[in-house]
Amino acid sequence: MKKFIGVFLAIILIISQSTLVFADKNGANLNLKCKSAVLMDVTSGKVLYEKNCHEKLPPASVTKVMTMLLICEAVESNKIKLTDEVTVSETASSMGGSQIFLEPNETQTVDTLLKGIAVASANDACVAMAEYIGGSIEGFVDMMNNKAKELGMKDTNFVNTNGLPVDNHYTSAYDIALMSRELLKHEMIEKYLTTWMDKVVVGKKQATIGLANTNKMIKYYNGATGVKTGFTGEAKYCVSASAKRGKTHLVSVVLRGETSQERFKDASTLLDYGFANYESVKICSKDQKLYTLKMRKADSEQIDLVAKDDLGILIKKGESKNFTKKIKVNEDIKLPVKKGSVLGKAMIYQDGKLIDEVELVNNKDIEKASYIQMLKRLAQDII
Repeated sequence: MKKFIGVFLAIILIISQSTLVFADKNGANLNLKCKSAVLMDVTSGKVLYEKNCHEKLPPASVTKVMTMLLICEAVESNKIKLTDEVTVSETASSMGGSQIFLEPNETQTVDTLLKGIAVASANDACVAMAEYIGGSIEGFVDMMNNKAKELGMKDTNFVNTNGLPVDNHYTSAYDIALMSRELLKHEMIEKYLTTWMDKVVVGKKQATIGLANTNKMIKYYNGATGVKTGFTGEAKYCVSASAKRGKTHLVSVVLRGETSQERFKDASTLLDYGFANYESVKICSKDQKLYTLKMRKADSEQIDLVAKDDLGILIKKGESKNFTKKIKVNEDIKLPVKKGSVLGKAMIYQDGKLIDEVELVNNKDIEKASYIQMLKRLAQDII
């Protein structure tokens, strides 16, 4: 970005001091039975525990985390609406495995199809939504892979939308945690991921199909918030499981468990370990005012700068809570400036070391001051 000047506000916060050294595969013996696993803090993205977390493996229906993420983005960008009617193609209706038994040429709302994907892991609903958003399965898969690159998912290649067995379709526990974390940022998905039982009406005969969440942890694990299960003969039993207690939100990913019970046990073990040993401290919320920028030549001389995203720091339980926050603001700002432009950043330091930061944006458009406004200000200065 453009040259920054140091506009520093050193603020001692009553928030935690952290070494930011987290448990790795040798840091704790959790006796996991699965082939690959990772435990990640949703807020900060920090890895608390891992076992072969970058090994490339088939993810089965956990693939649908990415499918749901792209649906959420399409809804929230107003590209589509939850009330939109989607026509089901022959291809979509022919999907095997988990499904809600959609028929060719019937129409279903985006809401119903998303529910089918999140709760019942419906392969047919995945394809219907892929064709609706991407224009074709191939187009949507391109979107999936592009999003994977954007998120830094370096161990991933998607070939289809639902995880049915196919060559060269793979990802890793770490990458699944990344896309699960991104999905959980979308508040609209929570009601779908945490639905235990529901029903949909499908087909020409308007048959009522009962839905039961494939993620059994929604029912029994305290604070469960999602995300998705998967199983094929090649992938075996997989799950991305998230839970939130207080301000601490964690996601555990388990790949290639030998049994369904084993994957849920390993996922629970990871989450238990995280909640027992770590806590998340909220530094600021998205859109929270962190600085007031004075701009003499703007229509408003005082501009509020707000946090672009939530920012939280993960610490070990029992550690002291003492951080320093510094604000750095861009000096060379050319007017006008559109709402949401990055004009600075808030940096969090521990023992003089930068450990995290959040970008600062303006919460309204900034226009040039009119000649009359400038004359009034000049007059005030003279007086």
